Amino acid sequence: MLKRMSATNSVLFLLCLMYFITYLDRVNIATAGGEIMKDLGMSKTEFGVILSAFAYPYAIFQVIGGSVGDKFGARRTLLVCGMIWAMATILTGFVGGLVSLFLARVLLGFGEGATFPTATRAMQNWTAPGKRGFAQGITHAFARLGNAVAPPIVAFLIYHVGWRYGFVILGLASFVWVAVWYLYFRDDPRDHHAITQEELDMLPPARAPGTKQAVPWWALTKRIAPVTLTYFCYGWTLWLFLGWIPVFFKESYGLDLKNSALFASGVFFAGVVGDTLGGVLSDRILKSTGNITLARLSIIVIGFLGAAASLAGVFFTRDLTYVALLLSSGFFFAELVIGPIWSVPMDVAPKYAGTASGLMNTGSAVAAIVSPIVFGFVVDKTGSWTLPFAGSIGLCLLGAVLAFTMRPAKPFEEAAEPAPPPPAKPAVSGLR
Repeated sequence: MLKRMSATNSVLFLLCLMYFITYLDRVNIATAGGEIMKDLGMSKTEFGVILSAFAYPYAIFQVIGGSVGDKFGARRTLLVCGMIWAMATILTGFVGGLVSLFLARVLLGFGEGATFPTATRAMQNWTAPGKRGFAQGITHAFARLGNAVAPPIVAFLIYHVGWRYGFVILGLASFVWVAVWYLYFRDDPRDHHAITQEELDMLPPARAPGTKQAVPWWALTKRIAPVTLTYFCYGWTLWLFLGWIPVFFKESYGLDLKNSALFASGVFFAGVVGDTLGGVLSDRILKSTGNITLARLSIIVIGFLGAAASLAGVFFTRDLTYVALLLSSGFFFAELVIGPIWSVPMDVAPKYAGTASGLMNTGSAVAAIVSPIVFGFVVDKTGSWTLPFAGSIGLCLLGAVLAFTMRPAKPFEEAAEPAPPPPAKPAVSGLR
């Protein structure tokens, strides 16, 4: 299949597969949650802590990983990351209790922490500027496809081999992607055997790994901070959905594993559409108007407001079909945000695309720590599976407001370094 596609499309397809696999490995625990809690004797609050374990190293390695990807290139960085997250997935099948499961999830977060910022570095070299929204949208759509197929896949594995062997099988699949990636990808498109001159003419100048550059950390952090805060608002809802939606349908409506997995898949499939559409619409607006602020912010604000309105509807009905449709609508609108907001670091700081996107994704990673724990705690204390959505509604509204502070049309300008002082002239001794 890779041979029939152009080199740029083949690289994009490999990145799509990576997003798919990483999310499959990331959210498989949500579908297996009921079985894991029963086998290991966990409360919902304890399981919320397990869900958040992934996010601690994930948050830390967003910036570090993005910087490593900028320095060493996406080829080697994703090779190492992939081997770590694949092994962590396999080890999850061998855990014996709360502590070992927590550590396995920490290792998974360590492995996946650098993946998306490093993928953005790869896209910076391999994607034409006018197709950034589409590239970010379609890769994240594959991530949501991973969300969508994880529940039925994991449910199938649980029924046939048990949840432990299910994790082993998924981890082995990750190793296959790692091998293909390292054999096919090159950091500089000019070094790829299948690249054409027509493709090279459309791509921006590539920065080779190992190029010496000092990251202006403080200035870049301040410039990306509004994007990070906006992305935190999105990330809160994302991680609430990823961690709890399968269990929500199972526990709140008394569904069996198979039916709860099917309802969860329906919600996540809506995200696949939202991811793809958000990126496409953002690029089309940019192409037709030339206004990058309008292209990015219009879709982001619509996404946040639509998600807030959809989730508010959950408080007015208990009908399973209506709730499933409202949650699907909420996830669809939330995912509209992805394509344009992941394009913003590339628009603002292309020289530091990996580091800048890592700074942005730290917002979602921090939300991943807090959101699952809060959801589980609220359900344990109140017995209400609906009440935790109130926080998402408020943060979606806040995200719509914060989006206007991102300024994607203003490129990041490095502060001029002060000129070094001239070398001191040697003193000349006078004659006495």
